[in-house]
Amino acid sequence: MTIRATHEIHKRRLSRNVGVAGVLVGFIAVVFGLTVVKVTNLGPVEGFDHVVRPALIEADE
Repeated sequence: MTIRATHEIHKRRLSRNVGVAGVLVGFIAVVFGLTVVKVTNLGPVEGFDHVVRPALIEADE
């Protein structure tokens, strides 16, 4: 014998959970979009390893 009566608090909790899920999905989409844009607009990425990077040295002409 299962009780199937939906109380008003269950409806509010469901709508709140759907709202939080929507915000989370939106945040993930923004972070993913920024990551894609950053990766596609950069050239070769050089790591920071405490050595002189030839790409940053100005050429003496």
